[in-house]
Amino acid sequence: MLVSAKDMLNKAKAGKYAVGQFNINNLEWTKAILLTAQELNSPVILGVSEGAGKYMAGYKTVVGMVNGMLEELKITVPVALHLDHGSYDGCLKCIEAGFSSIMFDGSHYPIDENVAKTKELVKLAADHGMSLEAEVGSIGGEEDGVIGKGECADPNECKAIADLGVTMLAAGIGNIHGKYPENWEGLSFETLDAVQQLTGEMPLVLHGGTGIPEDMIKKAISLGVAKINVNTECQLAFAAATRTYVEEGKDLQGKGFDPRKLLAPGFEAIKATVKEKMELFGSVNKA
Repeated sequence: MLVSAKDMLNKAKAGKYAVGQFNINNLEWTKAILLTAQELNSPVILGVSEGAGKYMAGYKTVVGMVNGMLEELKITVPVALHLDHGSYDGCLKCIEAGFSSIMFDGSHYPIDENVAKTKELVKLAADHGMSLEAEVGSIGGEEDGVIGKGECADPNECKAIADLGVTMLAAGIGNIHGKYPENWEGLSFETLDAVQQLTGEMPLVLHGGTGIPEDMIKKAISLGVAKINVNTECQLAFAAATRTYVEEGKDLQGKGFDPRKLLAPGFEAIKATVKEKMELFGSVNKA
């Protein structure tokens, strides 16, 4: 059964580790992540961007697939199904479809409007037993057409949003989506520390987890980050393994063209990537 991300993230924050949010793009992705979480006895958050939700034929399809897998793969670790970078309308659709967690990305609105919309969603999420993530300060790079330069959030704005009763907060600390450019300046730990001091117990979220050096990840966790989002890294691993399979001509041998065989190396590559991240984040055996 899907659960809200609240308990798993509160435990992570108190225990100084982080739970990974791994974005799903299709059945293979979902199955690889769930099986790895179960094998490592780790809680996990399945992230779905609005674009991925559309690609998978809609939120109800995603909910049906995930609930089916939890049952048939006998998954017992805590699993949250989370809308990533949701619009206000997207959040409403996911509440209706049966997600257990949502993110409202109001970072591009003026702070007053971000506050007003977040307030409404806090109440709706609470009524449905769901967790709610809010964002302050845009995350750099591009995700589904939302572009940000990696600005740092204003700690006082973070406190204003945190005080509304959201479950977790994504604060921009110089992190970006996708691959990091050569001239990236690194995470702003000063910003993170200031946000943490004002928001107290609230679990903080690090977006754009792909490509951040391990020592920075560990430092961010020590400063209150309890949820780290990973997407690009799994996509790169999947693509590289699939490329190798095709370049070696394996799709031309026997029934090598069968999608179950063609996608198997990519599937295993996702599992390996997720395992590596769960070990780094410290969530192994924390289910």
